[in-house]
Amino acid sequence: MNIILDETTNLVMAELEQTQKEFWNIPRKTGVLLNMFIKMINTQNALEIGTSNGYSGLWLSKALKETGGHLTTIEFYEKRQSVAIENFKKCGVYDIITPIQGSACQIIREFPDDKMFDFVFIDASKREYVEYFNLIKPHLTKKCMIVADNIISHAEKVQTFVDAVDSDDEFQYEIVEVPGGILVAYRN
Repeated sequence: MNIILDETTNLVMAELEQTQKEFWNIPRKTGVLLNMFIKMINTQNALEIGTSNGYSGLWLSKALKETGGHLTTIEFYEKRQSVAIENFKKCGVYDIITPIQGSACQIIREFPDDKMFDFVFIDASKREYVEYFNLIKPHLTKKCMIVADNIISHAEKVQTFVDAVDSDDEFQYEIVEVPGGILVAYRN
């Protein structure tokens, strides 16, 4: 799990890791994987559904700084988004992030047709995962990657999403047994 982060980012992430349960943050191991995935596919345009306090967004944006990419992140709760924006500013990544506050489903419906993503991270309302997938699909590039959190810990709530990915011939996927579990899907 060797990843080199600057001192400020390490301090901010350590603070955020203390509030993991309160803000429903991903575990560090998942953050490292997200960071690697972004670099592996040379992501240019990433979408995060569920910003919370910015912990996962920091992992994503630090990798996007290396690829020259951009992160669009959606958070329903204004208070959480405000905290995330401050964390993004402290860690020097706010310049490559577009934070959007509101209902993810409504926001995605309003994306222009040419708004495309080559990486999507889903970690918001579990019962809406399948709706996020259906809404975002027209905005996904070929060879894109989708990562969804809490696939094992909230298996019943996300089953319709897993079924939708499983029945879609455009995607191959695997469930990775990290804490909470993630589904990693790749569009062929």
